[in-house]
Amino acid sequence: MFKRRPKVVIEAENVTLRMPVMADHLEWVRLRREGRDFLKQWEPVWSPDHFSKRAFNNRVFWARKTYESGKGLPLFIIRREDQVLLGAITLDNIRRGPAVTGALGYWIGAEYARMGYMTDAIKAVVHYSFTHLDLSRLEAATLPENTASRGLLEKAGFKYEGVAQSYLQIAGRWRTHVLYANLRHDRRGKTEAG
Repeated sequence: MFKRRPKVVIEAENVTLRMPVMADHLEWVRLRREGRDFLKQWEPVWSPDHFSKRAFNNRVFWARKTYESGKGLPLFIIRREDQVLLGAITLDNIRRGPAVTGALGYWIGAEYARMGYMTDAIKAVVHYSFTHLDLSRLEAATLPENTASRGLLEKAGFKYEGVAQSYLQIAGRWRTHVLYANLRHDRRGKTEAG
């Protein structure tokens, strides 16, 4: 098990990663509302109360409990220069024992996409996962047609591993995903995405 602290902050070149707090609610709502069309094509269906204060409070509570249980690390991505919320990145489903692995998920506001912030965030979480959490493998999945996400994972050191049929429900239907992994001690060499 990794050491638990009441507050996790990971500093990267252009972003700070930290756990969500209730004070983030209105900025999170703004970012998600303005980027609704951009985000909904890549995510599960949003609940009817997606933007409510109560739902956000549950999100903050879940983030803390997930971290305290050692099963995940849900973080908000904050731009260092002006403390603006950009998106979120979550290391989830951390498993110990023979697997010592976790799954990475992320989203960014439409206005901040393709500006290098998510690359910075992913590389920081990968480093933290291998050096502080002592994980040996990180996994990520994305839709095959999401070329931006695939390129992002490859740029951050993830390698293509295969296809998972009907992997997640995205936008209300089961969707096939391509799988990527980043290994702490990777001897596989460079691979070509399928």
